[in-house]
Amino acid sequence: MGEFKVHRVRFFNYVPSGIRCVAYNNQSNRLAVSRTDGTVEVYNLSANYFQEKFFPGHESRATEALCWAEGQRLFSAGLNGEIMEYDLQALNIKYAVDVFGGPIWSMAVSPSGSQLLVSKQLLVGCEDGSVKLFQITPDKIQFERNFDRQKSRILSLSWHPSGTHIAAGSIDYISVFDVKSGSAIHKMIVDRQHMGVSKRKCIVWGVAFLSDGTVISVDSAGKVQFWDSATGTLVKSHLIANADVQSIAVAEQEDSFVVGTAEGTVFHFQLVPVTSNSSEKQWVRTKPFQHHTHDVRTVAHSPTALISGGTDTHLVIRPLMEKVEVKNYDAALRKITFPHRRLISCSKKRQLLLFQFAHHLELWRLGSTVATGKNGDTLPLSKNADHLLHLKTKGPENIICSCISPCGSWIAYSTVSRFFLYRLNYEHDNISLKRVSKMPPFLRCALQILFSEDSTKLFVASNQGALHIVQLSGGSFKHLHAFQPQSGTVEAMCLLAVSSDGNWLAASGTSAGVHVYNVKQLKVFEYSIPDKQYTDWSRTVQKQGFHHLWLQRDTPITHISFHPKRPMHILLHDAYMFCIIDKSLPLPNDKTLLYNPFPPTNESDVVRRRTAHAFKISKIYKPLLFMDLLDERTLVAVERPLDDIIAQLPPPIKKKKFGT
Repeated sequence: MGEFKVHRVRFFNYVPSGIRCVAYNNQSNRLAVSRTDGTVEVYNLSANYFQEKFFPGHESRATEALCWAEGQRLFSAGLNGEIMEYDLQALNIKYAVDVFGGPIWSMAVSPSGSQLLVSKQLLVGCEDGSVKLFQITPDKIQFERNFDRQKSRILSLSWHPSGTHIAAGSIDYISVFDVKSGSAIHKMIVDRQHMGVSKRKCIVWGVAFLSDGTVISVDSAGKVQFWDSATGTLVKSHLIANADVQSIAVAEQEDSFVVGTAEGTVFHFQLVPVTSNSSEKQWVRTKPFQHHTHDVRTVAHSPTALISGGTDTHLVIRPLMEKVEVKNYDAALRKITFPHRRLISCSKKRQLLLFQFAHHLELWRLGSTVATGKNGDTLPLSKNADHLLHLKTKGPENIICSCISPCGSWIAYSTVSRFFLYRLNYEHDNISLKRVSKMPPFLRCALQILFSEDSTKLFVASNQGALHIVQLSGGSFKHLHAFQPQSGTVEAMCLLAVSSDGNWLAASGTSAGVHVYNVKQLKVFEYSIPDKQYTDWSRTVQKQGFHHLWLQRDTPITHISFHPKRPMHILLHDAYMFCIIDKSLPLPNDKTLLYNPFPPTNESDVVRRRTAHAFKISKIYKPLLFMDLLDERTLVAVERPLDDIIAQLPPPIKKKKFGT
């Protein structure tokens, strides 16, 4: 395979935003995640938990609630007092509705099993104590009526599975409403006592309404409590934390639920028989999990896993081993920290890296060395890396995507409402920047930006499904062509790749189809290249399959490239592994050591060739955000150690340890 000199980069000071809400969709097996900067992500749990959709954040959107309705409709609400619906095809916000109740703290969609509701309904709980009911129409939502207003903000909501009643958590009490009349029929006062000390107030952070009429609440006093909604009385109480219990989610079968605490602990409760031969059941706390360092702000419960997220930015998927097959794809514990979209681009010619943050870009020049060494040596730098440019955006919108040209002379980036293109000039160690004015409005809200290898063309994927080709010359541009989506469809293109000769452009959209465009002839070939068929190597892979350990990896591939001088070599990586696939060698079978393809050095060349296989894997670099070839003998690897991220977060709640 040959040796590579590797630039090991750790100065991308990226810190993901904390997770505020998660919502699991049982019909599509997808998970929606909202972050504290207003970003919303959608993960496909059936496709290695790939982050397949992304909606950029906004400074004025602090999302407090997230829910799915009618299978494929996604809603959010937050402190700006608006309900928003997301267009999952065009990847933009369909509309926003002001509910006129102040900040929205909670939201819940009517249950699927309800026989009393003709159409889906949406409830929101507001700062002014109001609970507002909306009808979900095919195109929008429509306000229907208010429930009885309460004295304090509505922090949590839950429907009874029949759709006849709801529970609403506030400060110091829980209300039970009759949906038909909108009247409060019970007010259940929660205990302010916490470990023998009376607190000033008790915040009910979460409620869950079960089929048998039980209401489960979690609160700021560290308690999980069970209430009888018919009588309005407390049935049982569990003190599980020395700090707030902030979230709750119940399994669809109502045989288990999960809660998250401000101490970073996730607790699992299960409904089990009182005795081995008894038909009577009780709720028992069975499993505590400590996969977070900070507050667990939100939890979800899928059929096979407990899902949690919070201040430490990790999305944690903890499998329920009794629900999955051992060594199955679903059996892996996953911690998803970094976005699966590209945040880093590279100018190979000038040895530059462009880093994308929420509201600014940074341009760095890589360091260099004149030293030499043997395999595994760390070489001293003769020139350190330089921070060349800090480009800050104006306005509240997050940057969606960005890219630097291979020649290093162009930088482009996009927000929801604007598209920016800059020309860079280099004079010795100085750099100047000039913005290209009068960019056409149809380029705004670009989801992907890519330059051709010779830096003469710019490819822009819009959220309306069009792919634009822009000619770059000197300091100006010219719009050459737009590939439009098929009539009647709006499919946003999320991924772009261009061939090294610039003749072919591949794009993949929200429906997971692949389109290949002939840039010279301005034609499109769907799912194909000129031969319109899979290569022989691809057919071999489809026939033989991959090694079982390769299929059990718990993170998706985030980048693929090809060696410019070795057409048989494919380079790819995920967050914890870098791999070179040599298509000239045989695929490994399940009896082969996947992660140790070379036999001992004292073996003969014949044995070494016989046991070698196509996959050469390195796990030295991690977490790996970006890796690519700078030239045929040089790689650049951008890592972001998790400890560096945790060090920049606010301090967690200190827990008293035994014996201290």
